[in-house]
Amino acid sequence: MKALRDGFGDEIVNIGKENKNIYVVDCDIGKSCKTQPFAKEFPEQYINVGIAEQNAAGVGAGLATCGKIPFVCTYAVFGSMRMCEQIRQEICYPMLNVKIACSHGGLTPANDGASHQCIEDLGIMRTLPNMIVIAPGDYYSTRKLVREASKIYGPVYMRFTRDPIPFVYNEDEEFEIGKAKQIKEGNDISIIASGSVLHMAVEAAEKLEAEGVSVRLLDMHTIKPLDNEAVKKALEETEAILTVEDHNIYNGLGSAVCEIAAELGKGRVKRMGVQDQFGESGPYYKLLEQNGVTVELIVDNVKGMLKND
Repeated sequence: MKALRDGFGDEIVNIGKENKNIYVVDCDIGKSCKTQPFAKEFPEQYINVGIAEQNAAGVGAGLATCGKIPFVCTYAVFGSMRMCEQIRQEICYPMLNVKIACSHGGLTPANDGASHQCIEDLGIMRTLPNMIVIAPGDYYSTRKLVREASKIYGPVYMRFTRDPIPFVYNEDEEFEIGKAKQIKEGNDISIIASGSVLHMAVEAAEKLEAEGVSVRLLDMHTIKPLDNEAVKKALEETEAILTVEDHNIYNGLGSAVCEIAAELGKGRVKRMGVQDQFGESGPYYKLLEQNGVTVELIVDNVKGMLKND
């Protein structure tokens, strides 16, 4: 088990060694966002603006106009909401090469309570023109997707989480931004998951397969641009789709998949995620359970959908 934020912290150092145009703009939470090793290794490529997230967006935009590739790092609740206007006006509108790298997305701040549990960020960011939105599902996919984000031009929002989660992949797996990763083939039903609950979808799929249910499992690590073709194939080739995410069921992964289904005019989609409610202080998996996201409930939902319940 390893946290997604550790994947970012480890990989940004490697990328910094290869490219001196890589910068980190920190908002005085380098310990939490795992940017301290980068600051130590590359002090001339590291800027700490203090607890001033809106300024960080502007500094990132300024660096981008000088040919640098800044990663602006903070918590998701600040990177998506406090910085929203600056990201829109100063980064997305002029289409600048700035990456917003946010830890503590979803319910994983757990004991920090609702004020730090960002359940809205993916939805906010995917409504901004020119913005790419990524939610990796484990440590190794985080490393690969951070590297891919550094290679492409334009604004990218990346969401990481705080707590260690199980590995889904190994270090040899490759990822392409905008293309879903198919983990399992199946014809009965599709499960599409993203972020730190991906491992729960994997476990649920394995339990279902043991009971004879053929599950197609997709890691939709890129929320925008969504892999429309993978969703269309799932709608056409399986009976239904179940989406699983640690995000408000409104305007996140589930909503994005439903939009494709509506445009296609066929298929059935059910969303599992945060039930349009704020969290509270408590253990991460207990908070997920309060929102109906557990391995057992994924299994039950799939069975119910196959019975047309």
